[in-house]
Amino acid sequence: MNITRRRGTIAFFITLGICLVGLAVALNVGWIILNVTERRVALLVIGILFFAVIIAGLVLNTIFLVREIRRNERQDSFLNAVTHELKTPIASIRLYLDTLQRRPLDEAQRQEFYSRIREDNDRLLATVEQILRAGEAGAKGVKRNLKARLPVDLRTLTQSCLEETVRRHHLSPDAVQFEDRAVGKTIQVMGDADALRTAILNILDNSVKYSPNGVHITAELSAPRFNTATLRVTDQGVGIAAAHIGRVFHRFYRVGGVSLSKVKGTGLGLFIVRSIARQHGGDATAQSHGEGRGVTITLQLPLITTAGLKPAPATEEEATA
Repeated sequence: MNITRRRGTIAFFITLGICLVGLAVALNVGWIILNVTERRVALLVIGILFFAVIIAGLVLNTIFLVREIRRNERQDSFLNAVTHELKTPIASIRLYLDTLQRRPLDEAQRQEFYSRIREDNDRLLATVEQILRAGEAGAKGVKRNLKARLPVDLRTLTQSCLEETVRRHHLSPDAVQFEDRAVGKTIQVMGDADALRTAILNILDNSVKYSPNGVHITAELSAPRFNTATLRVTDQGVGIAAAHIGRVFHRFYRVGGVSLSKVKGTGLGLFIVRSIARQHGGDATAQSHGEGRGVTITLQLPLITTAGLKPAPATEEEATA
């Protein structure tokens, strides 16, 4: 089902719901007039109650149907994106291997091909890991290994992620800036270093992907409160319209638009970021002043207190909220 058909289906169910509500209102008004005229108070009250139940059922049913249609649309977009993300590097790897097999190449060319194959392999692995992490983050009732969490230096981890982003996307060193607003303070959080690395890299990757006219990213680390660390990643990319800002952390959700149609992605990056943040007792939020004015993603995590106490882990309900 394409986008046009889905919109037509949504419009159909909304129209049907409005018509049914209108019909129910007409029948109930007739019922009220009839029973008021004949002074049947008991039947009048029963009719009003049944009317309220019918209206509530119609509204809830329409909302449910529209949400399911939109969810299916996001899942189809996700499948198309994942298919492309997997197919492209596989085709590239096969091309390089065929070239290595059929043509005599000097050592420099062979090393370059090996490097490209390794990059495509890393891209495949990153996509698979992202899908697996999204499945873990979305699964309810999964027991998380809280005992395996160790103190993580957020400052060192952020700098390492910035260096990896520059290397992975072949950026100039001045394209990514690090601002330390907590100089002299120990910025340590209790958590899973690999998961936190994934969250920060996902934020940075998003900033790079949605900066088609040049990458200018600033990562600002601060500790505004004694028990909270804040990492703000700001870019000067395409920005996000106000209508979409509240949905970018939903699973499979991708901001639409002609200018963004060629941007690769699965719609899982920011969903994983917020899930990891909440699993660590923190949160992730997004801010934008509108299209073309960049985006700021804020990651908040609880610090290890000076007394060495571990922050209380998020409950199962908070982690999957």
